Amino acid sequence: MGDTKGVFKTTRKDGSVYYRVSISPGGKHISLGSFDKEEDAGYAYMEAREILEDNDISIQKIILYEEFYYLSFEKRICLINYRDNGIYIANPIYIKNKMFYYYLSADEVLKFDADELFFYSSHKIQKRGGHLFFADFGRQISLASRYGIKNYGVFGRDYIFKNGDIYDFRVSNIEILNTYNGVSQVIDHRRKKYKAVIHLKGNFTIGHYDTPLEAAVAYNKAVDELADAGYTAGYEKNIFGKKEKKEADSLYKKIKVPKKIIDAAMDK
Repeated sequence: MGDTKGVFKTTRKDGSVYYRVSISPGGKHISLGSFDKEEDAGYAYMEAREILEDNDISIQKIILYEEFYYLSFEKRICLINYRDNGIYIANPIYIKNKMFYYYLSADEVLKFDADELFFYSSHKIQKRGGHLFFADFGRQISLASRYGIKNYGVFGRDYIFKNGDIYDFRVSNIEILNTYNGVSQVIDHRRKKYKAVIHLKGNFTIGHYDTPLEAAVAYNKAVDELADAGYTAGYEKNIFGKKEKKEADSLYKKIKVPKKIIDAAMDK
């Protein structure tokens, strides 16, 4: 194609040639990616220019004609958002009134409140094994934990999405049913009860309690007594706030852990 606009020839460390592509709408420099062939790089530039200049190219259209694009799906979302909202964000985000969409893929679209925009503009969401996470200071953090959902929380038992959309992470749509490890809510004779359970070689019920705090304390005490007996399995104990701690300390003294749990751990 020769001296294609927006395409720059460069060389890798091994001496092989590739082509970087960028575009600068309104003086804003936007990298479009790199390609092994100059021709493909040129097509990518033309696609970006077309998206920026044609308001009829919607997200629905780029999804429908996915297979015909040279630009990555994420980059196309970024360009449409820049065109429509005047803000360039490197992550695949599209801003709407009081909220925004985060496109994991054409089929998986997360929803967030507008006040989360700054955070997700600089934190890339990834999905692995069905779990959503992001990197923060070198650590992988569960997306759910940002909204008070405990690690390994079970949907329908520990939390729900009120409108049934598991990709809608707007705060008003998330209801936490249980914030404690080893605790689940059950219905017992038409009233709420809370069951404390610990996993050994299977799940063992510690007891049923009137409040989630009481069940959480029972779980902690079972963890402590197992540790005293020499059985440790990396259990994550519950942490209580200042308001809860005094009551939790009082409950701890009263609660008894069934002997069968210690016996099971020691194979008695």
